[in-house]
Amino acid sequence: MTQYTKEGFEVHQMPEGIVMNIVFELDGQEFLALNGGPMFKFNEAVSFAVNCSDQDEIDYYWDKLAAGGDPKAQVCGWLKDQFGLSWQIVPTILSELLKDTDQKKTSRVMAAMMQMKKIDLSLLEKAFAQP
Repeated sequence: MTQYTKEGFEVHQMPEGIVMNIVFELDGQEFLALNGGPMFKFNEAVSFAVNCSDQDEIDYYWDKLAAGGDPKAQVCGWLKDQFGLSWQIVPTILSELLKDTDQKKTSRVMAAMMQMKKIDLSLLEKAFAQP
């Protein structure tokens, strides 16, 4: 963590001692977060994807990240957390289901997903497997 100092105040307008940036790690990936001030808001242009191997993982991450977030922003595996940051909670198999050469299968998977908030893996697999 670093903090703003009095140097550069005329540019950054941040009080001395306020957090300027932090470095954190998620699942082995290092990130740097910069406190640019209240004029910079989160939006959907940036989201984190959490690839999950099964429904238990989907449920776990969805429940933890959605807690305190905006329920109106929950659609097709996307959610906003309590800080307004967007997350995609998706099964790892989703890309395979959507890239299949059988367009009817991929269309059914997409149609099923479009009806969901939190992804239900069994419903996606059922849509894919239909004759």
